[in-house]
Amino acid sequence: MHLEIRQTKDGSNTLYVPELNEHYHSIHGALQESQHVFIKNGLEHVLNTKKDVKILEVGFGTGLNAILTYPFALAQAVFVQYDTLEKFPISAEVVEQLQFDKFILDPELYTVFLQMHACPWNKPQDLIPHFCLQKIHESLEEFVVPEAYYDIIYFDAFAPEKQPELWTDEMFEKLFKATRPGGILVTYCAKGSFKRSLKAAGFEIEALPGPPGKREMTRGVKPIPIG
Repeated sequence: MHLEIRQTKDGSNTLYVPELNEHYHSIHGALQESQHVFIKNGLEHVLNTKKDVKILEVGFGTGLNAILTYPFALAQAVFVQYDTLEKFPISAEVVEQLQFDKFILDPELYTVFLQMHACPWNKPQDLIPHFCLQKIHESLEEFVVPEAYYDIIYFDAFAPEKQPELWTDEMFEKLFKATRPGGILVTYCAKGSFKRSLKAAGFEIEALPGPPGKREMTRGVKPIPIG
């Protein structure tokens, strides 16, 4: 798969896939989008009530969501288990070309970013005592989900029209099964058809203000059984 480096409006870089006419992140700001959708409305929301979290990411991609999650484990002694699915990993050459050191200004954090990409696949790696990364070389369709296991799902697949096989009722039923009661799924998408699928799976829907360039984003909450 041919990839091109593209700079987004906040100065951070993303990848562009010409054959899909699709970017890995928002062209309005890759860094801002990840921080707003997955960190602020995902991780920080859950850490208001929990001090350890299990995360499943659908789409490791450039590793941006993972490296933005890492500092919370480092600074707050929060335990994070970070499982991330990626069917088509990017090469070490592309990782270097992304030049994430231009906006990940902490040299130690950039070193961890490179370490994340160098970690072997399908083998949990303790980057620090409070952060365990497991990169899983599978698609969501192939992945066998553990039941009621994850506190947060970062759903960062390509858009529904680009990867329709990942936006089906079946996939969201699968993710609902994998989510703990009270757990959440967060994504940049706010399409009506997607929200209907999420609701049909059992999630309660929260429409939230979106990152720059998007009016809304979505958070799905798995209800806690009463009694």
